[in-house]
Amino acid sequence: QLNRVAGVDLTDIDGIDESTALKILSEVGLDMERWRSAKHFASWLGLCPGTKISGGKVLNRKTKRIPSAAAMAFRMAAFTLMNSKSALGAYCRRMRSKLGSPKAITATAHKLARLVYSLLKHGSKYVDEGQDYYEKQHQDRVMKSLQRKAKDMGFMLVPAGAVSESQHTENCASIG
Repeated sequence: QLNRVAGVDLTDIDGIDESTALKILSEVGLDMERWRSAKHFASWLGLCPGTKISGGKVLNRKTKRIPSAAAMAFRMAAFTLMNSKSALGAYCRRMRSKLGSPKAITATAHKLARLVYSLLKHGSKYVDEGQDYYEKQHQDRVMKSLQRKAKDMGFMLVPAGAVSESQHTENCASIG
């Protein structure tokens, strides 16, 4: 029934079950034309970081306190992803190690809100690539960043398997 009403299956997204999808749809509705973009939608829900800046100084970075049942549903769905073997679960765990648990849940809820917005607005289908795909993509981004930083500093990164053992000992001997 939910798929027939919404036109898309929101339960394909990890963490969102039937009751969560119903709560989100009852709060938000099906018309996504009210918001210009997914970012505006997430901000309306109160899932975006606030930036109060005055005179070039950041005064506050906390999210807005908006009493929204849909935002709470997104946060609960994000909390269930902590142990999931999906790409969203890997994202949530990476954010938890970087930001701490409460902020990671809000960041994952923000990502879920953007996904739901995209599904409802464009009618596309959600496909989860999995945890391994996400980890590989993250590793590639980190590698490109390291190579760019090394190049800016005048160095060149060489993978460990590309240097033979004899070249390594020669280089170490010439340094010492």
